[in-house]
Amino acid sequence: MLVAGIDEAGRGAVIGPLVVAGVSIDEEVENKLRKAGVRDSKLVAHKKRIRLGKLIEKVAKDVIVISVDACKIDAYRKSGVNLNQIESMKFVDALDYLEAEKAYIDSPDVTPKRLKDLLDKLTKGNTKLVVEHKADHKYVACAAASIIAKVAREESIEKLKKEYGDFGPGYSSNEKTIAWMKDWLSRNKKYPDIVRKTWATADTVKADKEQTKLSGWIGKLRK
Repeated sequence: MLVAGIDEAGRGAVIGPLVVAGVSIDEEVENKLRKAGVRDSKLVAHKKRIRLGKLIEKVAKDVIVISVDACKIDAYRKSGVNLNQIESMKFVDALDYLEAEKAYIDSPDVTPKRLKDLLDKLTKGNTKLVVEHKADHKYVACAAASIIAKVAREESIEKLKKEYGDFGPGYSSNEKTIAWMKDWLSRNKKYPDIVRKTWATADTVKADKEQTKLSGWIGKLRK
């Protein structure tokens, strides 16, 4: 049986792309990947992820990587398409490309059944879908997709850093990322297109900058 896994990387990031990856493998290949250490990408060190990514690409029947840049995410959201819907569309693209008999999907939706019902309606093929939280922990094919997505996003981030400087991993919880955003706004009037401007974090950092600027101006008036 040909099985597939689909997962993403960069869903919650404020900088850089959302990357959706799909991997299809024969069931007999699952044990080989499991023994090699394929599991949820967050549990695998960076260098090992790269090695495993190459192994997955070698033994998989098909691999698909779909990158959605920050400016595209902003455009979707401004038109009323939320992040879950964006991911659902890209999941469908991956499923239709892989044409597996069964697919394991790590659910970004708090209600996996809702996502499954939507994907069942939108996909062209007859792939049996298993949509669960933490599917990348449970199923090798999904873990493989998790690794492919993570490696692809990391490669994209490194390319962006060469042009825009080191902004860290691009997540709101990272101090280096926030410091870079503040520094960028101190030297420029607006964020570059690599920042998801529709994210609350982007608004918060910008508001903090404006407040600091206003406080400085008021301080000068009082002197």
